[in-house]
Amino acid sequence: MHSVDVLVVGGGPAGTTSAALLAERGWQVTLFEKTHHPRFHIGESLLPGNLPILDQLGVLQAVKDIGVYKPGADFTGPDGRVLSFPFARALGDTPEHAFQVKRAEFDRVLFENCRSKGADAREGFEVTNVRQLGSHSDVDYLDADGNASTLRARLVVDASGRDTLIARQRGWQVRNRRHASAALFGHFRNVTRRGDELTGNISVYWFEHGWIWMIPLPDDVMSVGAVCWPSYLKEREVDLESFLRDTLATVPDAGERMRNAVAVSPVSATGNYSYEARRLYDDGILLVGDAYAFIDPVFSSGVYLAMNAGVQSVVPAEAWLRGERKAFRQACRGYARAVRSKIGAFSWFIYRFTTPTMRDLFRNPRNDWQVEQAVISMLAGDGDGSADIRRRLRIFKMIYWGYRLRRLQESWRRWWSRRRNQGVAFADETIMS
Repeated sequence: MHSVDVLVVGGGPAGTTSAALLAERGWQVTLFEKTHHPRFHIGESLLPGNLPILDQLGVLQAVKDIGVYKPGADFTGPDGRVLSFPFARALGDTPEHAFQVKRAEFDRVLFENCRSKGADAREGFEVTNVRQLGSHSDVDYLDADGNASTLRARLVVDASGRDTLIARQRGWQVRNRRHASAALFGHFRNVTRRGDELTGNISVYWFEHGWIWMIPLPDDVMSVGAVCWPSYLKEREVDLESFLRDTLATVPDAGERMRNAVAVSPVSATGNYSYEARRLYDDGILLVGDAYAFIDPVFSSGVYLAMNAGVQSVVPAEAWLRGERKAFRQACRGYARAVRSKIGAFSWFIYRFTTPTMRDLFRNPRNDWQVEQAVISMLAGDGDGSADIRRRLRIFKMIYWGYRLRRLQESWRRWWSRRRNQGVAFADETIMS
């Protein structure tokens, strides 16, 4: 039986980041990717927080060459007013821009990079089972010809994405009960782009059942999608492309931008969009990226969280490979805190993004106490960064709850007023009869 130091399951951003960094440190790394590059994938909008990681991997220039310059994000209200949140206004020292990329090209760059670092990265190899046996794991897989075989690995890094290989195998995966969503999406040409300083922005729209994205990509391609409640998707009585176009048409600005759009990929849909695992690690096993959790793509956090987890996984991985079991468990606790802190910085906003209160706050931004700049820092990937940023985000949350309380009070007053007026009307009718 062939043996390696590390087996990485999955050749996306999380897996290739872990594989590249561990191989660069001299460990014998094998990576199995069940598909072949290039492959279609959503999650095309990077964050400024990605750029230092790309630089660490040595691929920043290569990504720049295939990407569209992304200065920030814009949100459009029901009145058609476009509000931009440029990364240049973020607090802290995160880069002032990011890139929009076609994931087929981006993932290929990362995959070839981990090979160049010394990882044995194979395509068309599908892992079917992982059996943890103390100091190592026996991994069953199918090779590119469909032949079954087994490999022995001292450490398994599960970066299998939405396949969630180990979390499903061990019963760790649970549906995120705080955020149920579905999505439909595709690539189009001839979609009207933002002009001037908004060129390259990701555009976000709210609609009655969720939110819409438009991400400008190279070659006049626009990634267009809608994240919605699963119940809304179940209402569909037409094909997916027509349903997506009908959804976009409910938002005047989005519908107008799609007037001459031509689909250049099939429109796809996915359900059960949000999930998490009860655990991030076990002896000789680490979960990274979407293999652990995915919440919602509204703030373009997916690729950043995946690659950040890939970087963070190196410390516990090396502790295990050196045979330092106590250090491994300690490093894993630190790894779990770091990963959950990053997810938590985004998820507080994600869980509330479609609420009327959050919509009002985004449509009417104010920079009192630099809270707007702190929110931009969160959008850039630094929501759990410096104490100053965290403090200002806490102020924003207090403002949110204050607005929400005011809304509840106004709703209660309107309800009470209606009840009282109905009572008066009833009494008047009784007297008149």
